[in-house]
Amino acid sequence: MAGEHSENPVPSTPESPTSAGFNTDQLPHDSSHSSDEEEAAVEPEVIRDEPDEVDEEEDDGEDLYNDNFMDDYREMVAQDQYESVGLDESMEDERDLDQIMQDRRAAELELDARDARIPNRKLPQLLHDQGRVEMMTADTDDDNYRPSKRQRADLRPPSAPRSYDDTDGLQSSPGRSQQGHSRDDVPMTDRTDDYPYEDEGDDQGEFEMYRVQGTLREWVTRDEVRRFIFKKFRDFILTYVNPKKGHGDIEYVRLINEVVSANKCSLEIDYKQFISVHPNIAIWLADAPQSVLEVMEDVAQRVVFDLHPNYKNIHQKIYIRITNLPIYDQIRDIRQIHLNTMVRIGGVVTRRSGVFPQLQQVKYDCNKCGSILGPFFQNSYSEVKVGSCPECQSKGPFTVNIEQTVYRNYQKLTLQESPGTVPAGRLPRYKEVILLNDLIDCARPGEEIEVTGIYTNNFDMSLNTKNGFPVFATVVEANYVAKKQDLFSAYKLTQEDKEDIEKLAKDPQIGERIIKSIAPSIYGHEDIKTAVALAMFGGQEKNVEGKHRLRGDINVLLLGDPGTAKSQFLKYVEKTGQRAVYTTGKGASAVGLTAAVHKDPVTREWTLEGGALVLADKGICLIDEFDKMNDQDRVSIHEAMEQQSISISKAGIVTSLQARCSVIAAANPIGGRYDSSKTFSQNVELTDPIVSRFDILCVVKDVVDPVTDEMLAKFVVDSHFRSQPKGANIDDKAFSESQEESQAPAGLADSKILSQELLRKYLTYAKLNVFPRFHEKDMAKLTKVYADLRKESSRGQGVPIAVRHIESMIRMSEAHARMHLRQHVTEEDVDMAIRVLLESFISTQKFGVQKALRKSFRQYITFKKDYHGLLLVLLRELVNNAMRFEEILSGSTQMLNYVDVKVVDLQAKAEEYEITNLEAFFSSSEFKACYELDEQRKVIRHHLADDR
Repeated sequence: MAGEHSENPVPSTPESPTSAGFNTDQLPHDSSHSSDEEEAAVEPEVIRDEPDEVDEEEDDGEDLYNDNFMDDYREMVAQDQYESVGLDESMEDERDLDQIMQDRRAAELELDARDARIPNRKLPQLLHDQGRVEMMTADTDDDNYRPSKRQRADLRPPSAPRSYDDTDGLQSSPGRSQQGHSRDDVPMTDRTDDYPYEDEGDDQGEFEMYRVQGTLREWVTRDEVRRFIFKKFRDFILTYVNPKKGHGDIEYVRLINEVVSANKCSLEIDYKQFISVHPNIAIWLADAPQSVLEVMEDVAQRVVFDLHPNYKNIHQKIYIRITNLPIYDQIRDIRQIHLNTMVRIGGVVTRRSGVFPQLQQVKYDCNKCGSILGPFFQNSYSEVKVGSCPECQSKGPFTVNIEQTVYRNYQKLTLQESPGTVPAGRLPRYKEVILLNDLIDCARPGEEIEVTGIYTNNFDMSLNTKNGFPVFATVVEANYVAKKQDLFSAYKLTQEDKEDIEKLAKDPQIGERIIKSIAPSIYGHEDIKTAVALAMFGGQEKNVEGKHRLRGDINVLLLGDPGTAKSQFLKYVEKTGQRAVYTTGKGASAVGLTAAVHKDPVTREWTLEGGALVLADKGICLIDEFDKMNDQDRVSIHEAMEQQSISISKAGIVTSLQARCSVIAAANPIGGRYDSSKTFSQNVELTDPIVSRFDILCVVKDVVDPVTDEMLAKFVVDSHFRSQPKGANIDDKAFSESQEESQAPAGLADSKILSQELLRKYLTYAKLNVFPRFHEKDMAKLTKVYADLRKESSRGQGVPIAVRHIESMIRMSEAHARMHLRQHVTEEDVDMAIRVLLESFISTQKFGVQKALRKSFRQYITFKKDYHGLLLVLLRELVNNAMRFEEILSGSTQMLNYVDVKVVDLQAKAEEYEITNLEAFFSSSEFKACYELDEQRKVIRHHLADDR
């Protein structure tokens, strides 16, 4: 060939009966060349100017293989010499003719071996090569351009990685080394083999690739850019080593082996890792994902099939899945600027269609001539239509060739904004998501997922008819889907977080600290905070021999007077708990809580749409105003609260949805206020079946107590004062000083309270890693307590004790062990569960029965209870008695500034509850907040409010 002969000058015999530039000396050595190869060898010489000495016998068509064909090889000394015209003087040597001919044949054999690998070279590229040859011969400095590239190829060590472009019949490009030598700097794709990338190893050429000319979507479709992306991504897959892992293995070769061993067809690429190596191409991937992903999948397919050749018999296609896309967009923030770009959105799956076959590669049969048309590649935007047959020029009819048509799986999801992320007063937005190929059935209604995909648009006739002007329907073609339940609301714990949490769990007071951290802005209500904390951690779910499932979630009912912060507790859990769904009794119907059946507007099929309990799967469902629900609606959640599933049999759909969630409900008693002289059932309009499904019942009473009311008012005022913003008309210096004074004691008291973010991480770690188990010795104590409770419940008129309550104690024991990050349930956890259940049971009894029950179960109720709270109650009673005594003597307490109580009286009261040591109580912050101890006089002084 012209360009190659110029760089490897060999002797030629113009008078010999050969075609231009083709020497018959090659025939004995390699007579198996195909016609295409001969044509490839002939065509380049036709392009350049023919010398005047061309043999005229070529026009006569002389047969080279006649009886005298060996005469062509006779020695002709006069003609077997180089012409002096046009030859470089540096190329002259003094070698003899035999040595020259031997070197010539060796060079020709090398050129033939290279030409055999590139039989498909086309005329445009040859013209490009011819122009380069002319420039090289025009006194330029590029004389060694070709040889230097070949030297770089041949001098590579044989141990270098094998080229992955030579698989599946893919031919190498010019300058590529033989098999065993790697030329990773030459990118190739199946559609760009005919246009080899010429700027190998050229930093200037690589720099030019990053200079986008025109629009980015058009730029990445150019052949040279696609080859450049091919090269860079292939190098990334074969060479990237994760710096965070010390073993030094190639990351994606290891992942490819895992994909093959798991029989999958998707290779996950971490976007953050890719952008750290090739930032420009990573930006192209985000802005023009369709074209770039096509090249990346081509690279992945070739690498996988080269490493595992037989894997192509299992999967014919390898897909690239992009993970860890850094930019996260809300569904309501998606706009026109995001069209045809890669986005990452999250939400809850509310609807899922069936799986449909979608045309991917279609072929048609012409009914007139029988020829096969195609293949035509189908996309999601338009339908492929054939205009005419190229064979017979007929316009149809055409029928789909069923055997040669390729389909792919197609499914559509409806993704709705997650609960808690919707702004106040707004309706949740939704977006259609298209699942293809192996992403089918990766999510089900009720699951919270994150979708990374391409935001595209397609023509929708119904929208045009509805709006009266052209409107495109937008969808997200999913590339990667991650379930948030695995990440617990996208909370990924770092190694530092895990170490901090494990260190925190070693604190012996961690249980009390967590309970105090539940709604710290609410004063008191220790029983409610304990119940809510146990419900947030939850017990251990059990599957009895695969036959039926025992729930591990804890249900809590808050019943009490208005204004006792019941709804505020629910709001706190909504912001802190994992996947919490908040609803109200009046705003939720039976189908809104369970599931509804709708007709899909596109497929006209009946589809399921999950309600609040389904959306809260693996989370917490919060129902406020539980008593305002209709009886029919309340009955619908019986199955969800115990079996934790919702059975549907509507419109021909018979199925079951998961509702594995904890239910925390708040209700008001009949008449607005709780009457202690009546039984629990008389105070609330709830039936026994629904009440028995709650593990913990918390009765909140608004009791008038001057001391408690004073402390509550002081707590609320201080909380408002600390939270108010600085006003322009307030002296900033005076305000800040007063604010610091008010925050100082509060900071000391709240030093053990965990922040909301830390508590959320602690919950995540506990649910992911702690699965407590019971010991047999602990079951005997639960059995005894259950028998005693059954006996006492038959005497009173409170909530009846059933078998569900012993299961409740087991769940609460496991939740308390999980709170302390213990893998085994201890006696302490069992005693705490018994105490919580007894408090719940006793609070539902009449006032006259409660005192007797507390005395009977005093050993369980006082276990590891904060005696400071009990002593505060006893001290408060003594203060109230002293104030009533002074009122009787003086007729009024308006002139009193303080009240004194003898320490002996408090000790006598404490001994009734087997409390003998009061030193810790006197040094506690709870006591110092409202009382003073006079050790000399042995009295306790309580200062009254200034307005008395």
